[in-house]
Amino acid sequence: MAAGWIEQLTGSLEQKRQYRQNKARVERLPADYRAVATALERYLMYFGAITKGDVLLRMLGDLTDLFEQSAADGTPIRAIVGDDPVEFAETFMRNYTGGQWINKERERLVKAIDAAAGDDGKEG
Repeated sequence: MAAGWIEQLTGSLEQKRQYRQNKARVERLPADYRAVATALERYLMYFGAITKGDVLLRMLGDLTDLFEQSAADGTPIRAIVGDDPVEFAETFMRNYTGGQWINKERERLVKAIDAAAGDDGKEG
């Protein structure tokens, strides 16, 4: 019962554990892969604005998987991220848009316009 109350205040303890495990995996990467993975993680955390913990963890885990496999295969950094790291990051992040706060705001905007126009969004 106490764990449920604590999670209400602090968020999912399991998700925090998973996040720490992922960070430890990144720390074990070779230095150059670790530096790029860390930079991409930071960018995705700020740019992505993902508010759903499960989506964020899946995205970060997939990113770590990519860099672990690339390091194991000896794939050069540029072969992973290409010439435009921002384009890579934003393309990567598009696979996880379900957890972004902006989706809720987009839905809210559409509903407000539909209500003001006297339209329920259905053609009739």
